[in-house]
Amino acid sequence: MAVRIEHDLVGDKEVPVDAYYGIHTVRAMENFAITKSTIAQFPELIAALAAVKQAAAQANRDLGLLPPDIAAAVIGACEEIRAGRLTDQFVVDPVQGGAGTSTNMNTNEVIANRALEILGHPRGRYDVIHPLDHVNLGQSTNDVYPTAVRLALVASLRRLDGSLRVLAAAFSERATEFADVLKMGRTQLQDAVPMTLGQEFTTYAVMIEEDRRRLTEAAALLLECNLGGTAIGTGINGHPRYAELACAYLAELSGESVRPAGDFIEATQDCGAFVQLSGVLKRVAVKLSKTCNDLRLTSSGPTVGLGEINLPPVQAGSSIMPGKVNPVIPEVVNQVAFEVVGNDLTVTMAAEAGQLQLNAFEPVIAYSLLRSLAHLRAACDTLATRCVPGITANRDHLHDSVHRSVGLVTALAPHIGYATSTTLARQALATGRTVRDLAAETGLLTADQLDALLRPENLTGHSAWPPATVTSHKDLGSVGSATYAEPRPHYRGGHDKQVHRVDR
Repeated sequence: MAVRIEHDLVGDKEVPVDAYYGIHTVRAMENFAITKSTIAQFPELIAALAAVKQAAAQANRDLGLLPPDIAAAVIGACEEIRAGRLTDQFVVDPVQGGAGTSTNMNTNEVIANRALEILGHPRGRYDVIHPLDHVNLGQSTNDVYPTAVRLALVASLRRLDGSLRVLAAAFSERATEFADVLKMGRTQLQDAVPMTLGQEFTTYAVMIEEDRRRLTEAAALLLECNLGGTAIGTGINGHPRYAELACAYLAELSGESVRPAGDFIEATQDCGAFVQLSGVLKRVAVKLSKTCNDLRLTSSGPTVGLGEINLPPVQAGSSIMPGKVNPVIPEVVNQVAFEVVGNDLTVTMAAEAGQLQLNAFEPVIAYSLLRSLAHLRAACDTLATRCVPGITANRDHLHDSVHRSVGLVTALAPHIGYATSTTLARQALATGRTVRDLAAETGLLTADQLDALLRPENLTGHSAWPPATVTSHKDLGSVGSATYAEPRPHYRGGHDKQVHRVDR
């Protein structure tokens, strides 16, 4: 393999002659073989690094610090990288010592060598364009790297938001389809009160929309950066106007409202925005996982489980049990959620471990957050395309289960009293008879009243309010006729406003 010789403070080193990276990158490749992957797996980060370097070059050009021809070549190289070229030259491991220095060095070298080519020089002619003296002019890893990470996270957040929007729409479509499907709601896995399957699926869409708003808030915090603070936030080696100019150019290039931090020293050491984002991603993951738990539970069976819904079959479920189909799409989303929760702990510990004026552990923070974002996005896309649209309801089974459930007695309680309703529920469980039949035998409610109270629209909302005063009995040891009238609370103007109560 043809090589060129480059030199750094440690000594000389061979670099592949056709590589755009240089000696600092080669040493990092040798030192940090941790994940066996490269930063190229995160295209948002590569584009963000190039955008930061381009904004810096434009600012330094305007300030007269970077010769126009060199500035033009550096800017041209950055534009190519932002367009997706040379991604394979970003070869350092994302988990690295040095607070991101190896990533910054890799970026400087690739841009410098491509800029040299643009000006007609061979790679490695650093006497013409130097990775540090020119590409890194007025910068430090400590302001370049976190700024690029923030931009990369925001770009990835925008993509996750799009995936969540599609997933919420998929659940909303199912909710519309299931709007008239009555089912039993459950608390603590026990029968509670009736609802519709549409209401259940609407909840999933609403939860996702809530999380989209929280992600938007987290993105806003990331757009405050320390670019121009250089080493520790004091701005040493930088022009007084550099930070303002570079941030303005970066906002223009990225299309995001990038703004300088109010205090660069604080911003250089503070990882609070990363912790905030990680917490929101954990929230998204936890709620998605809970939703998938519901899908797995309500589709359990198909013959001896709940069997309320059917998930679309996407692959054979067993190598030994013919015909078995598993809920593999919700299961994979669950696993992504577990990973995101684990990544949140990594981010938390790394942010806490920062010392004095710099957090040296931002690489693992970036790695964890970018993976969480990428995997959550893929999980949402998979759920939205491979599962939710194909979900069907077992309508007859749901209808029968509602009318067999003792949970129906809750709808009668405001009309016949809690104690009487409890007795009916106990007898329904003991005899296997329906609440409706037992209630009819008491004579406390007429058939028409029972029909009205047990209509689906009355079981799933407030249509049956206010309850009427009816004849009831304190104790129904055996179902029979009532012997006295028990006044019931009277309500007016909504179920939460008690206007008058007749005490016993």
